[in-house]
Amino acid sequence: MTWAAWRLQRTETLVTAAIVAAVAAVLVPVGLHMASVYNGDHISRCLNAPKDSNCGAVVGDFLQRFDGLNALIGWFNLLPGVIGVLLAAPLLLELENGTFRFAWTQSVTRRRWIAGKLATVVAVALVAALALSQLVTWYRRPLAHLDGRLETASFDFAGTVDFGYVLFAVGLALVLGVLMRRTIPALFVGFVSYIVARLFVDSWLRQRLLTPLSATWKSSALGPNLKTAWVLNEGPSDRFGHFLHPAFHSIAVPCGKGQGCIVAPPSVYQHAVYLPASKFWALQGLETALFGGIALALILFAAWWIHERVA
Repeated sequence: MTWAAWRLQRTETLVTAAIVAAVAAVLVPVGLHMASVYNGDHISRCLNAPKDSNCGAVVGDFLQRFDGLNALIGWFNLLPGVIGVLLAAPLLLELENGTFRFAWTQSVTRRRWIAGKLATVVAVALVAALALSQLVTWYRRPLAHLDGRLETASFDFAGTVDFGYVLFAVGLALVLGVLMRRTIPALFVGFVSYIVARLFVDSWLRQRLLTPLSATWKSSALGPNLKTAWVLNEGPSDRFGHFLHPAFHSIAVPCGKGQGCIVAPPSVYQHAVYLPASKFWALQGLETALFGGIALALILFAAWWIHERVA
């Protein structure tokens, strides 16, 4: 049974391996060069000496030079969805074509057949997620030292969330496939649904999973360390932490030829709403539990439906 499940899953597994290899081909050369520059320019010393006059320019040049690839890494967020629906395809094709009936007549019980199929899909999905996570985490290590790991380009592949994303895509494709009994439409709808869910969590839900911290400090004083934090909002405020709207916090000054210019005077206070770097694993755990829990429910529902409703 295990051998048969692997044979039917082989093509999709090889395609998944090719996707991971392509990501490695893009990231490894740039990652090696970035690590060399990071060590060669001794940028790590700026983490302990932020007031060094040369650090700002050195760090700024480094970020400008290498941070541009984050736009490309943002597109990598589609890969867990692609891999998930791809790996679900063989099982859905068997259900659509009816070839599963042959296995059920060869002394293989429905439960064993379903368990073998799903175990193979989940195992390959988790290995692919691990490979993607390790690649992006390794590549972004120098940038994470400077920007932190709560930035979207880093957070979406660091830690454990990638496992939840891939399994969520698998679960979506399986449920839609067993209900629709049409593989191509189910994979398409599943992939689109995956994108919608990810956009919703990334842009709205994630920042509400934990209660953010807030701080108000005088502009002339040293505020909290926000370099590696996820800053949700920051700007001039009053001493109570209420943000000042520029339209209500401006004055007219001479601007040449008798005309006046409206400018905003410097605020005495600054206010920030943020999640500190120490919240990284708590946020990872919550988001992994969210996607992983939904994925588990979807996969179990698909297994139940095949066992009870598919004839």
